[in-house]
Amino acid sequence: MDIKSLIRTIPDWPRAPVRFRDISSLLRDADGFGAAMDMFIDHYRYRPIDVIAGLDARGFIPAAVLAYALGKPLVMVRKKGKLPGETIHAAYQLEYGESILELHVDAAEKGANVLLMDDLIATGGTLCAAVTLFRNIGCTVTDVGAIVNLSELGGAKRLEGIGVSIYSLCEFNETE
Repeated sequence: MDIKSLIRTIPDWPRAPVRFRDISSLLRDADGFGAAMDMFIDHYRYRPIDVIAGLDARGFIPAAVLAYALGKPLVMVRKKGKLPGETIHAAYQLEYGESILELHVDAAEKGANVLLMDDLIATGGTLCAAVTLFRNIGCTVTDVGAIVNLSELGGAKRLEGIGVSIYSLCEFNETE
């Protein structure tokens, strides 16, 4: 199935000249969404992964499906102020400022191999912050999975540069 054809592009959102890649159109297509999740399940089924973590908020969707299908624990990496227990945090840069991610200090056991899931990889700032969080609690982030890779923004290369394997279902460049 051509997953890319099920991702709609919304021009100038949230502002010009951004071309927003919206996965909600994929989620509304039951066959397409099922095919996408099957691709992730097939790819990660035999990888040495102990924990699957979803990034707030769209990363929760594929992470939850994958955790269920593979029988792995699910962890949520949240925006600041959303987790009730003891947390650690990491700041990261956005195009228009800075944001903070948090993780429970007991989210995973030391030495666990973690798969991070998100809807897309852009500049890699959010995902790199999540890698930092897991490394700070003694885990190894071996893999990042995403539905979309915005290849021209360099996030996948940035993650590979810190030792993380990338798997995405489709890629977009700015002209598409």
